Parts: sequence; structure tokens; C-alpha cells
Amino acid sequence: MLTAHLGRLGISASQHVVCTKRSLAWAIRHMQVSHASSIEYKPIKSILVANRGEIAIRVFRACTELGIRSVAVYSEQDKMHMHRQKADESYLIGKGLPPVEAYLSIPEIIRVAKENNVDAIHPGYGFLSERSDFAQACLDNGLSFIGLPKCQKDGARAARQTAL
Repeated sequence: MLTAHLGRLGISASQHVVCTKRSLAWAIRHMQVSHASSIEYKPIKSILVANRGEIAIRVFRACTELGIRSVAVYSEQDKMHMHRQKADESYLIGKGLPPVEAYLSIPEIIRVAKENNVDAIHPGYGFLSERSDFAQACLDNGLSFIGLPKCQKDGARAARQTAL
């Protein structure tokens, strides 16, 4: 029954991928953690938004309404931007890089998330939102990826094509 419910929400029992829109509120309340033989649920207490601007501010507002700690990342050039001020915490990424390259720095974003006990990462819109390698990096580091399940499917497809 649980598997069927997760399937309707677009969530595989063996993955940490969380659908946006329809199931965002549910996903924020419950992070799926897969183990070898069982599935355990625990609340998401913090979300890092790997983006800037209006999309990040909207996610931070939802986090505030749900009582979840919000974490922002910013480039050197964006240190005075509003998204940084709307988050509970903010951290510099991509020191010395142009803004776009800073927000595309997957290792830096993962490092910030791990160092600050973040449970999930929301990629926002653009930048990393459709990059399957980012979704996979989140999963590989024990972080939930809040985004399109298509990213995960694309990543699996790319892995199969590489293997061939």
C-alpha cells in the first residue's frame, strides 16, 4: 500500500527524489530514507535552495510557513541580494567565480549542505534544476533532492547509455 501511495506521488520507494507542486508539502514534512529492507520517514528540518532571486524567496517563504530552516547560497556578486536576507542562513559559494559558474558548482553546494546539516536541496528554476548529475550528487551524499523525477530518470538513462 505504501509503495502504491508513493507511486501516485511520483516517488520511487528506492529513491530520495521528491516531486514538486502536488507533493511538495508532503515531501517537506517527510523525508524518505531507504534502507536495505525497510523505509523510514523523518521530518525535513532544513532545506538549501541552490538558486537565487524570486524562486529562492518563494521557497524560503514556504519553509517559514512550515517551520523549516532555510539555507541560501550566494555568489560574491550577490552578497547584497534579497534572497540571502530572506533565508535563515546563507553561505558563500564559488569564491572568485562569475555568478553563474558559482551557482553551477555542484561540489561547493554539496559541501555547504553537508557542513550545515541540511536534509534536502531544492534546485530552484534553471541552473541545476534539470541536471541529473546534480540530483545524483545529492542522493550520493545522503541528501533529498526536491525536484523533477525526470532528472533522476535522465540520470539513469545516461548511465545506461554510458555502460553500452
